[in-house]
Amino acid sequence: MNLLRTLAKVSSMTMLSRILGFIRDTIIARSFGAGMATDAFFVAFKLPNLLRRIFAEGAFSQAFVPILAEYRETRSPEVTRAFVQHVAGLLSFVLIIVTAIGILAAPVVIYISAPGFQQDADKFSLSVQLLRITFPYIFLISLSSLVGSVLNTYHQFIVPAFTPTFLNISFIVFALWLAPYFHPPVLALAWAVFVGGLLQLLYQLPYLFRLGFLTMPKLKFRDEAVNRVLKQMAPAILGVSVAQISLVINTIFASYLQSGSVSWMYYADRLMELPTGVLGVALGTILLPTLSKHSATNDIASFSALLDWGLRLCMLLTLPAAVGMAVLSFPLVATLFMYRQFNEYDALMTQGALVAYSVGLIGLILIKVLAPGFYARQNIKTPVKIAIFTLCMTQLMNLLFVWKLHHVGLALAISLGACINAALLFTLLRRHKLYTPSPGWGRFLVRLVLALIIMGVGLWLLQQWLPFNWHSNGLAKIGQLSALIIAGIVLYFGALFALGFRIRDFRRAEAE
Repeated sequence: MNLLRTLAKVSSMTMLSRILGFIRDTIIARSFGAGMATDAFFVAFKLPNLLRRIFAEGAFSQAFVPILAEYRETRSPEVTRAFVQHVAGLLSFVLIIVTAIGILAAPVVIYISAPGFQQDADKFSLSVQLLRITFPYIFLISLSSLVGSVLNTYHQFIVPAFTPTFLNISFIVFALWLAPYFHPPVLALAWAVFVGGLLQLLYQLPYLFRLGFLTMPKLKFRDEAVNRVLKQMAPAILGVSVAQISLVINTIFASYLQSGSVSWMYYADRLMELPTGVLGVALGTILLPTLSKHSATNDIASFSALLDWGLRLCMLLTLPAAVGMAVLSFPLVATLFMYRQFNEYDALMTQGALVAYSVGLIGLILIKVLAPGFYARQNIKTPVKIAIFTLCMTQLMNLLFVWKLHHVGLALAISLGACINAALLFTLLRRHKLYTPSPGWGRFLVRLVLALIIMGVGLWLLQQWLPFNWHSNGLAKIGQLSALIIAGIVLYFGALFALGFRIRDFRRAEAE
Protein backbone atom coordinates (compact mmCIF):
# COMPACT_ATOMS: atom_id res chain seq x y z
CA MET A 1 0.00 0.00 0.00
CA ASN A 2 1.41 3.35 -1.08
CA LEU A 3 0.60 5.64 1.85
CA LEU A 4 1.09 8.87 -0.11
CA ARG A 5 -1.31 7.71 -2.83
CA THR A 6 -3.80 6.51 -0.21
CA LEU A 7 -3.53 9.83 1.60
CA ALA A 8 -4.20 11.66 -1.67
CA LYS A 9 -7.34 9.57 -2.30
CA VAL A 10 -8.68 10.00 1.23
CA SER A 11 -7.89 13.71 1.18
CA SER A 12 -9.68 14.05 -2.17
CA MET A 13 -12.83 12.49 -0.73
CA THR A 14 -12.56 14.70 2.32
CA MET A 15 -12.00 17.73 0.10
CA LEU A 16 -15.19 16.90 -1.80
CA SER A 17 -17.08 16.71 1.49
CA ARG A 18 -15.59 20.00 2.68
CA ILE A 19 -16.43 21.76 -0.60
CA LEU A 20 -20.01 20.59 -0.28
CA GLY A 21 -19.84 21.77 3.33
CA PHE A 22 -18.86 25.25 2.22
CA ILE A 23 -21.66 25.25 -0.34
CA ARG A 24 -24.05 24.23 2.40
CA ASP A 25 -22.80 26.96 4.75
CA THR A 26 -22.98 29.55 1.97
CA ILE A 27 -26.59 28.56 1.35
CA ILE A 28 -27.38 28.66 5.09
CA ALA A 29 -25.70 32.06 5.44
CA ARG A 30 -27.62 33.47 2.45
CA SER A 31 -30.94 32.00 3.57
CA PHE A 32 -30.77 32.48 7.34
CA GLY A 33 -27.99 35.04 7.98
CA ALA A 34 -26.41 35.29 11.44
CA GLY A 35 -28.98 35.93 14.15
CA MET A 36 -31.38 34.39 16.64
CA ALA A 37 -32.51 31.43 14.50
CA THR A 38 -29.02 30.38 13.38
CA ASP A 39 -27.60 30.83 16.89
CA ALA A 40 -30.33 28.49 18.15
CA PHE A 41 -29.62 25.90 15.45
CA PHE A 42 -25.83 25.97 15.86
CA VAL A 43 -26.17 25.48 19.62
CA ALA A 44 -28.67 22.65 19.11
CA PHE A 45 -26.41 20.98 16.54
CA LYS A 46 -23.22 21.55 18.53
CA LEU A 47 -23.97 19.01 21.26
CA PRO A 48 -24.82 15.99 19.05
CA ASN A 49 -21.93 17.01 16.81
CA LEU A 50 -19.67 17.15 19.86
CA LEU A 51 -20.83 13.71 21.00
CA ARG A 52 -20.21 12.44 17.47
CA ARG A 53 -16.64 13.69 17.60
CA ILE A 54 -16.06 12.34 21.11
CA PHE A 55 -17.71 8.93 20.90
CA ALA A 56 -17.72 8.17 17.19
CA GLU A 57 -14.59 9.75 15.74
CA GLY A 58 -12.68 10.41 18.95
CA ALA A 59 -12.52 8.16 21.96
CA PHE A 60 -14.34 5.23 20.41
CA SER A 61 -12.23 4.92 17.27
CA GLN A 62 -9.01 5.51 19.20
CA ALA A 63 -9.90 2.70 21.61
CA PHE A 64 -11.54 0.34 19.10
CA VAL A 65 -9.18 0.44 16.09
CA PRO A 66 -5.95 -0.62 17.88
CA ILE A 67 -7.69 -3.61 19.48
CA LEU A 68 -9.39 -4.55 16.20
CA ALA A 69 -6.00 -4.30 14.44
CA GLU A 70 -4.52 -6.55 17.12
CA TYR A 71 -7.33 -9.09 16.59
CA ARG A 72 -6.84 -8.96 12.84
CA GLU A 73 -3.12 -9.71 13.24
CA THR A 74 -3.33 -12.34 15.98
CA ARG A 75 -6.82 -13.95 15.98
CA SER A 76 -8.98 -15.91 13.56
CA PRO A 77 -11.56 -14.18 11.32
CA GLU A 78 -14.38 -15.82 13.29
CA VAL A 79 -13.14 -14.46 16.62
CA THR A 80 -12.60 -11.03 15.08
CA ARG A 81 -16.16 -10.97 13.69
CA ALA A 82 -17.56 -11.94 17.08
CA PHE A 83 -15.59 -9.12 18.70
CA VAL A 84 -17.07 -6.56 16.27
CA GLN A 85 -20.54 -8.00 16.82
CA HIS A 86 -20.28 -7.61 20.60
CA VAL A 87 -18.89 -4.07 20.34
CA ALA A 88 -21.78 -3.12 18.04
CA GLY A 89 -24.27 -4.56 20.51
CA LEU A 90 -22.95 -2.65 23.49
CA LEU A 91 -22.53 0.56 21.48
CA SER A 92 -26.14 0.37 20.24
CA PHE A 93 -27.42 -0.23 23.77
CA VAL A 94 -25.55 2.78 25.18
CA LEU A 95 -26.52 5.03 22.27
CA ILE A 96 -30.23 4.30 22.65
CA ILE A 97 -30.07 5.34 26.31
CA VAL A 98 -28.03 8.48 25.56
CA THR A 99 -30.38 9.50 22.74
CA ALA A 100 -33.48 9.05 24.91
CA ILE A 101 -31.94 11.10 27.72
CA GLY A 102 -30.90 13.83 25.30
CA ILE A 103 -34.41 14.17 23.86
CA LEU A 104 -36.18 14.14 27.22
CA ALA A 105 -33.70 16.48 28.93
CA ALA A 106 -33.36 18.93 26.02
CA PRO A 107 -34.30 22.04 28.11
CA VAL A 108 -31.68 21.17 30.72
CA VAL A 109 -29.07 20.54 28.01
CA ILE A 110 -29.70 23.94 26.40
CA TYR A 111 -29.64 25.62 29.81
CA ILE A 112 -26.21 24.10 30.52
CA SER A 113 -24.67 24.56 27.05
CA ALA A 114 -26.00 28.08 26.36
CA PRO A 115 -27.27 29.63 29.62
CA GLY A 116 -27.32 33.09 28.06
CA PHE A 117 -30.23 31.99 25.85
CA GLN A 118 -32.53 32.11 28.89
CA GLN A 119 -32.64 35.86 28.48
CA ASP A 120 -34.71 35.34 25.31
CA ALA A 121 -37.63 32.93 25.84
CA ASP A 122 -38.26 32.44 22.10
CA LYS A 123 -34.60 31.69 21.42
CA PHE A 124 -34.45 29.18 24.27
CA SER A 125 -37.67 27.43 23.19
CA LEU A 126 -36.51 27.19 19.58
CA SER A 127 -33.14 25.75 20.66
CA VAL A 128 -34.91 23.03 22.68
CA GLN A 129 -37.14 22.12 19.73
CA LEU A 130 -34.16 21.94 17.38
CA LEU A 131 -32.12 19.82 19.80
CA ARG A 132 -34.88 17.22 20.08
CA ILE A 133 -34.85 16.77 16.31
CA THR A 134 -31.07 16.68 15.92
CA PHE A 135 -30.16 14.52 18.91
CA PRO A 136 -30.87 11.10 17.27
CA TYR A 137 -28.02 12.01 14.90
CA ILE A 138 -25.58 10.81 17.55
CA PHE A 139 -27.09 7.30 17.39
CA LEU A 140 -26.94 7.13 13.60
CA ILE A 141 -23.51 8.68 13.11
CA SER A 142 -21.88 6.64 15.88
CA LEU A 143 -22.99 3.39 14.25
CA SER A 144 -21.80 4.81 10.93
CA SER A 145 -18.40 5.53 12.49
CA LEU A 146 -18.22 1.99 13.88
CA VAL A 147 -18.70 0.68 10.36
CA GLY A 148 -16.11 3.16 9.07
CA SER A 149 -13.58 2.07 11.70
CA VAL A 150 -13.90 -1.55 10.56
CA LEU A 151 -13.45 -0.52 6.92
CA ASN A 152 -10.41 1.62 7.76
CA THR A 153 -8.77 -1.20 9.73
CA TYR A 154 -9.09 -3.37 6.62
CA HIS A 155 -7.56 -0.51 4.55
CA GLN A 156 -10.79 0.42 2.76
CA PHE A 157 -10.32 4.12 3.44
CA ILE A 158 -12.21 5.64 0.51
CA VAL A 159 -15.76 4.66 1.48
CA PRO A 160 -15.65 6.14 5.03
CA ALA A 161 -13.93 9.25 3.64
CA PHE A 162 -16.75 9.79 1.12
CA THR A 163 -19.55 9.12 3.61
CA PRO A 164 -19.73 12.64 5.19
CA THR A 165 -20.82 14.09 1.84
CA PHE A 166 -24.33 12.76 2.50
CA LEU A 167 -24.83 15.10 5.45
CA ASN A 168 -23.87 18.10 3.33
CA ILE A 169 -26.13 16.99 0.49
CA SER A 170 -28.99 16.64 2.97
CA PHE A 171 -28.36 20.17 4.28
CA ILE A 172 -28.32 21.62 0.76
CA VAL A 173 -31.56 19.90 -0.29
CA PHE A 174 -33.44 20.88 2.88
CA ALA A 175 -32.16 24.48 2.91
CA LEU A 176 -32.82 25.17 -0.77
CA TRP A 177 -36.06 23.35 -1.45
CA LEU A 178 -37.73 22.19 1.77
CA ALA A 179 -37.25 25.11 4.20
CA PRO A 180 -40.42 26.96 3.03
CA TYR A 181 -42.50 23.98 4.19
CA PHE A 182 -41.33 24.33 7.80
CA HIS A 183 -42.36 26.89 10.41
CA PRO A 184 -40.07 28.35 11.43
CA PRO A 185 -37.90 27.57 8.35
CA VAL A 186 -34.81 26.83 10.47
CA LEU A 187 -36.46 23.52 11.48
CA ALA A 188 -35.51 22.26 8.01
CA LEU A 189 -31.84 22.34 9.06
CA ALA A 190 -32.56 20.13 12.06
CA TRP A 191 -34.32 17.53 9.93
CA ALA A 192 -31.44 17.69 7.45
CA VAL A 193 -29.15 16.53 10.27
CA PHE A 194 -31.36 13.52 11.03
CA VAL A 195 -31.71 12.45 7.38
CA GLY A 196 -27.99 13.00 6.73
CA GLY A 197 -27.03 10.71 9.61
CA LEU A 198 -29.33 7.97 8.34
CA LEU A 199 -27.90 8.17 4.80
CA GLN A 200 -24.32 7.93 6.08
CA LEU A 201 -25.07 4.71 7.93
CA LEU A 202 -27.00 3.05 5.09
CA TYR A 203 -24.36 3.89 2.47
CA GLN A 204 -21.58 1.92 4.21
CA LEU A 205 -23.51 -1.24 5.06
CA PRO A 206 -23.00 -3.00 1.67
CA TYR A 207 -19.22 -2.58 2.02
CA LEU A 208 -19.35 -4.02 5.53
CA PHE A 209 -21.29 -6.96 4.12
CA ARG A 210 -18.52 -7.66 1.60
CA LEU A 211 -16.02 -7.97 4.47
CA GLY A 212 -18.32 -10.43 6.22
CA PHE A 213 -19.03 -8.18 9.22
CA LEU A 214 -22.68 -7.30 8.54
CA THR A 215 -24.33 -9.31 11.30
CA MET A 216 -26.88 -8.45 13.97
CA PRO A 217 -25.27 -6.82 17.04
CA LYS A 218 -25.10 -8.96 20.17
CA LEU A 219 -25.16 -7.56 23.68
CA LYS A 220 -22.58 -9.31 25.84
CA PHE A 221 -21.42 -7.36 28.88
CA ARG A 222 -18.72 -9.80 29.93
CA ASP A 223 -16.83 -10.04 26.66
CA GLU A 224 -13.14 -9.57 27.50
CA ALA A 225 -12.24 -7.59 24.36
CA VAL A 226 -15.28 -5.32 24.66
CA ASN A 227 -14.31 -4.55 28.24
CA ARG A 228 -10.84 -3.64 27.00
CA VAL A 229 -12.40 -1.18 24.56
CA LEU A 230 -14.48 0.33 27.36
CA LYS A 231 -11.47 0.67 29.66
CA GLN A 232 -9.54 2.42 26.89
CA MET A 233 -12.51 4.53 25.84
CA ALA A 234 -13.50 5.99 29.21
CA PRO A 235 -10.37 8.12 29.78
CA ALA A 236 -9.90 8.66 26.03
CA ILE A 237 -13.17 10.63 25.92
CA LEU A 238 -11.31 13.51 27.52
CA GLY A 239 -7.94 12.78 25.98
CA VAL A 240 -8.95 13.08 22.32
CA SER A 241 -11.78 15.58 22.69
CA VAL A 242 -10.31 18.49 24.59
CA ALA A 243 -10.71 20.84 21.63
CA GLN A 244 -14.40 19.92 21.32
CA ILE A 245 -14.99 20.41 25.04
CA SER A 246 -13.31 23.79 24.75
CA LEU A 247 -15.64 24.68 21.88
CA VAL A 248 -18.68 23.93 24.06
CA ILE A 249 -17.31 26.06 26.90
CA ASN A 250 -16.60 28.78 24.33
CA THR A 251 -20.24 28.61 23.27
CA ILE A 252 -21.24 29.28 26.88
CA PHE A 253 -18.98 32.35 26.89
CA ALA A 254 -20.21 33.44 23.45
CA SER A 255 -23.87 33.11 24.48
CA TYR A 256 -23.31 36.12 26.75
CA LEU A 257 -21.65 38.20 24.03
CA GLN A 258 -23.21 40.20 21.20
CA SER A 259 -25.92 38.38 19.22
CA GLY A 260 -24.25 36.70 16.25
CA SER A 261 -21.07 35.75 18.14
CA VAL A 262 -21.94 32.04 18.12
CA SER A 263 -22.54 32.18 14.37
CA TRP A 264 -19.34 34.13 13.62
CA MET A 265 -17.29 31.53 15.49
CA TYR A 266 -19.16 28.72 13.77
CA TYR A 267 -18.45 30.03 10.27
CA ALA A 268 -14.77 30.59 11.10
CA ASP A 269 -14.54 27.09 12.56
CA ARG A 270 -16.12 25.68 9.40
CA LEU A 271 -13.33 27.25 7.34
CA MET A 272 -10.79 25.72 9.70
CA GLU A 273 -12.34 22.30 9.18
CA LEU A 274 -11.23 22.23 5.54
CA PRO A 275 -7.49 21.78 6.20
CA THR A 276 -8.18 19.96 9.46
CA GLY A 277 -10.30 17.40 7.66
CA VAL A 278 -8.45 17.19 4.37
CA LEU A 279 -5.07 16.66 6.02
CA GLY A 280 -5.49 16.09 9.76
CA VAL A 281 -8.37 13.62 9.72
CA ALA A 282 -6.99 11.90 6.61
CA LEU A 283 -3.55 11.46 8.17
CA GLY A 284 -4.99 10.25 11.47
CA THR A 285 -7.29 7.81 9.65
CA ILE A 286 -4.38 6.26 7.76
CA LEU A 287 -1.82 6.35 10.56
CA LEU A 288 -3.81 4.76 13.41
CA PRO A 289 -4.42 1.29 11.86
CA THR A 290 -0.86 1.09 10.50
CA LEU A 291 0.73 2.29 13.74
CA SER A 292 -1.44 -0.21 15.61
CA LYS A 293 -0.16 -2.99 13.36
CA HIS A 294 3.48 -2.01 14.06
CA SER A 295 2.69 -1.82 17.77
CA ALA A 296 1.07 -5.28 17.73
CA THR A 297 4.28 -6.70 16.21
CA ASN A 298 6.50 -4.48 18.41
CA ASP A 299 8.27 -2.96 15.37
CA ILE A 300 9.41 0.31 16.99
CA ALA A 301 11.68 1.32 14.08
CA SER A 302 8.80 1.23 11.58
CA PHE A 303 6.55 2.87 14.17
CA SER A 304 8.94 5.82 14.55
CA ALA A 305 9.60 6.10 10.81
CA LEU A 306 5.86 6.26 10.10
CA LEU A 307 5.39 9.03 12.67
CA ASP A 308 8.29 10.94 11.13
CA TRP A 309 6.70 10.67 7.68
CA GLY A 310 3.40 11.93 9.07
CA LEU A 311 5.02 14.87 10.85
CA ARG A 312 6.93 16.02 7.75
CA LEU A 313 3.82 15.86 5.59
CA CYS A 314 1.88 17.68 8.28
CA MET A 315 4.40 20.54 8.38
CA LEU A 316 4.69 20.67 4.60
CA LEU A 317 0.95 21.03 3.99
CA THR A 318 -0.46 22.58 7.17
CA LEU A 319 1.80 25.61 7.58
CA PRO A 320 0.98 27.07 4.13
CA ALA A 321 -2.73 26.49 4.83
CA ALA A 322 -2.42 28.45 8.10
CA VAL A 323 -0.54 31.32 6.45
CA GLY A 324 -2.95 31.36 3.53
CA MET A 325 -6.04 31.41 5.75
CA ALA A 326 -4.65 34.31 7.77
CA VAL A 327 -3.56 36.40 4.77
CA LEU A 328 -6.69 35.62 2.74
CA SER A 329 -9.09 35.66 5.69
CA PHE A 330 -11.41 38.41 4.44
CA PRO A 331 -11.52 37.19 0.81
CA LEU A 332 -12.40 33.70 2.06
CA VAL A 333 -15.21 34.90 4.33
CA ALA A 334 -16.54 37.42 1.80
CA THR A 335 -16.61 34.88 -1.04
CA LEU A 336 -18.18 32.05 0.88
CA PHE A 337 -20.61 33.81 3.20
CA MET A 338 -21.11 37.54 2.45
CA TYR A 339 -24.49 37.44 0.71
CA ARG A 340 -27.98 38.76 1.52
CA GLN A 341 -28.50 38.42 5.28
CA PHE A 342 -24.77 37.97 5.95
CA ASN A 343 -23.41 41.52 5.70
CA GLU A 344 -19.94 43.12 5.72
CA TYR A 345 -19.99 43.54 9.50
CA ASP A 346 -20.65 39.80 9.91
CA ALA A 347 -17.78 39.13 7.49
CA LEU A 348 -15.36 41.30 9.47
CA MET A 349 -16.34 39.66 12.75
CA THR A 350 -15.92 36.19 11.22
CA GLN A 351 -12.56 37.26 9.74
CA GLY A 352 -11.24 38.10 13.21
CA ALA A 353 -12.17 34.67 14.53
CA LEU A 354 -10.64 32.99 11.47
CA VAL A 355 -7.28 34.74 11.90
CA ALA A 356 -7.24 33.67 15.56
CA TYR A 357 -8.11 30.08 14.64
CA SER A 358 -5.37 29.96 11.96
CA VAL A 359 -2.75 30.48 14.70
CA GLY A 360 -3.58 27.04 16.08
CA LEU A 361 -4.09 25.13 12.82
CA ILE A 362 -0.68 23.47 13.04
CA GLY A 363 -1.41 22.38 16.61
CA LEU A 364 -4.84 20.98 15.73
CA ILE A 365 -3.44 18.86 12.90
CA LEU A 366 -0.30 17.79 14.75
CA ILE A 367 -2.57 16.33 17.44
CA LYS A 368 -4.14 14.13 14.75
CA VAL A 369 -0.68 12.78 13.94
CA LEU A 370 0.83 12.56 17.42
CA ALA A 371 -2.08 11.25 19.49
CA PRO A 372 -2.33 8.00 17.46
CA GLY A 373 1.27 7.34 18.51
CA PHE A 374 0.00 6.82 22.07
CA TYR A 375 -3.35 5.21 21.29
CA ALA A 376 -1.79 2.69 18.91
CA ARG A 377 0.25 1.55 21.92
CA GLN A 378 -2.97 1.48 23.99
CA ASN A 379 -1.46 4.13 26.25
CA ILE A 380 -4.38 6.27 27.43
CA LYS A 381 -2.99 7.84 30.60
CA THR A 382 -0.40 10.08 28.97
CA PRO A 383 -2.72 11.85 26.49
CA VAL A 384 -5.35 12.24 29.22
CA LYS A 385 -2.94 14.03 31.54
CA ILE A 386 -1.96 16.32 28.68
CA ALA A 387 -5.62 16.92 27.83
CA ILE A 388 -6.53 17.90 31.39
CA PHE A 389 -3.65 20.35 31.56
CA THR A 390 -4.49 21.78 28.14
CA LEU A 391 -8.16 22.18 29.00
CA CYS A 392 -7.28 24.13 32.16
CA MET A 393 -4.87 26.35 30.25
CA THR A 394 -7.45 27.01 27.52
CA GLN A 395 -10.08 28.13 30.03
CA LEU A 396 -7.56 30.36 31.77
CA MET A 397 -6.79 31.98 28.41
CA ASN A 398 -10.54 32.32 27.73
CA LEU A 399 -10.91 34.38 30.89
CA LEU A 400 -7.89 36.50 29.99
CA PHE A 401 -8.82 37.16 26.35
CA VAL A 402 -12.63 37.39 26.25
CA TRP A 403 -12.93 40.77 27.98
CA LYS A 404 -10.80 42.62 25.42
CA LEU A 405 -11.03 40.49 22.29
CA HIS A 406 -14.55 39.07 22.78
CA HIS A 407 -15.29 36.17 20.35
CA VAL A 408 -11.83 36.55 18.75
CA GLY A 409 -10.26 35.93 22.16
CA LEU A 410 -12.23 32.71 22.55
CA ALA A 411 -10.96 31.49 19.18
CA LEU A 412 -7.39 32.44 20.08
CA ALA A 413 -7.59 30.48 23.34
CA ILE A 414 -8.63 27.35 21.41
CA SER A 415 -5.69 27.82 19.04
CA LEU A 416 -3.05 28.29 21.70
CA GLY A 417 -4.45 25.38 23.68
CA ALA A 418 -4.09 23.11 20.64
CA CYS A 419 -0.46 24.18 20.21
CA ILE A 420 0.27 23.42 23.87
CA ASN A 421 -1.37 20.01 23.52
CA ALA A 422 0.66 19.13 20.41
CA ALA A 423 3.94 20.31 21.97
CA LEU A 424 3.42 18.13 25.05
CA LEU A 425 2.45 15.08 22.96
CA PHE A 426 5.60 15.49 20.87
CA THR A 427 7.84 15.94 23.92
CA LEU A 428 6.53 12.81 25.65
CA LEU A 429 6.70 10.66 22.51
CA ARG A 430 10.38 11.54 22.38
CA ARG A 431 10.85 10.95 26.10
CA HIS A 432 9.18 7.52 25.87
CA LYS A 433 11.49 6.71 22.93
CA LEU A 434 8.53 5.97 20.68
CA TYR A 435 9.67 8.55 18.17
CA THR A 436 13.17 9.41 17.01
CA PRO A 437 13.40 12.16 14.36
CA SER A 438 15.05 11.09 11.12
CA PRO A 439 18.10 13.08 9.93
CA GLY A 440 17.58 16.30 7.98
CA TRP A 441 14.89 18.07 9.99
CA GLY A 442 16.89 21.32 10.37
CA ARG A 443 17.41 21.75 6.64
CA PHE A 444 13.80 20.74 6.00
CA LEU A 445 12.42 23.44 8.31
CA VAL A 446 14.69 26.22 7.00
CA ARG A 447 13.58 25.60 3.41
CA LEU A 448 9.97 25.36 4.53
CA VAL A 449 10.08 28.73 6.31
CA LEU A 450 11.62 30.40 3.25
CA ALA A 451 8.82 29.07 1.04
CA LEU A 452 6.19 30.26 3.56
CA ILE A 453 7.65 33.78 3.62
CA ILE A 454 7.64 33.95 -0.18
CA MET A 455 4.01 32.80 -0.33
CA GLY A 456 2.75 35.02 2.50
CA VAL A 457 4.44 38.19 1.29
CA GLY A 458 3.40 37.49 -2.29
CA LEU A 459 -0.27 37.08 -1.38
CA TRP A 460 -0.25 40.23 0.74
CA LEU A 461 1.31 42.27 -2.08
CA LEU A 462 -1.19 40.94 -4.62
CA GLN A 463 -4.06 42.16 -2.48
CA GLN A 464 -2.44 45.58 -2.15
CA TRP A 465 -1.67 46.02 -5.84
CA LEU A 466 -4.74 44.55 -7.52
CA PRO A 467 -8.19 46.21 -7.16
CA PHE A 468 -10.19 43.24 -5.86
CA ASN A 469 -13.86 44.03 -5.20
CA TRP A 470 -15.24 41.77 -2.48
CA HIS A 471 -18.66 43.42 -2.74
CA SER A 472 -19.19 42.19 -6.31
CA ASN A 473 -21.39 39.25 -7.34
CA GLY A 474 -20.66 35.66 -6.38
CA LEU A 475 -18.97 34.55 -9.61
CA ALA A 476 -16.66 37.57 -9.62
CA LYS A 477 -15.64 36.92 -6.01
CA ILE A 478 -15.06 33.24 -6.73
CA GLY A 479 -12.83 34.19 -9.67
CA GLN A 480 -10.85 36.68 -7.58
CA LEU A 481 -10.39 34.27 -4.68
CA SER A 482 -9.45 31.43 -7.02
CA ALA A 483 -6.77 33.62 -8.62
CA LEU A 484 -5.29 34.39 -5.19
CA ILE A 485 -5.35 30.73 -4.11
CA ILE A 486 -3.69 29.62 -7.36
CA ALA A 487 -1.07 32.34 -6.94
CA GLY A 488 -0.39 31.13 -3.40
CA ILE A 489 -0.05 27.51 -4.54
CA VAL A 490 2.33 28.49 -7.36
CA LEU A 491 4.44 30.68 -5.07
CA TYR A 492 4.70 28.05 -2.32
CA PHE A 493 5.29 24.90 -4.33
CA GLY A 494 7.43 26.79 -6.84
CA ALA A 495 9.65 27.94 -3.99
CA LEU A 496 9.77 24.42 -2.56
CA PHE A 497 10.77 22.99 -5.94
CA ALA A 498 13.49 25.60 -6.33
CA LEU A 499 14.73 24.73 -2.85
CA GLY A 500 15.03 21.04 -3.74
CA PHE A 501 11.76 19.42 -2.57
CA ARG A 502 10.51 16.51 -4.71
CA ILE A 503 7.34 14.38 -4.40
CA ARG A 504 9.34 11.14 -4.46
CA ASP A 505 10.94 12.13 -1.15
CA PHE A 506 7.58 11.74 0.62
CA ARG A 507 6.50 8.38 -0.77
CA ARG A 508 6.14 5.55 1.73
CA ALA A 509 4.99 1.96 1.22
CA GLU A 510 3.37 -0.26 3.87
CA ALA A 511 2.28 -3.89 3.65
CA GLU A 512 -1.50 -4.41 3.86
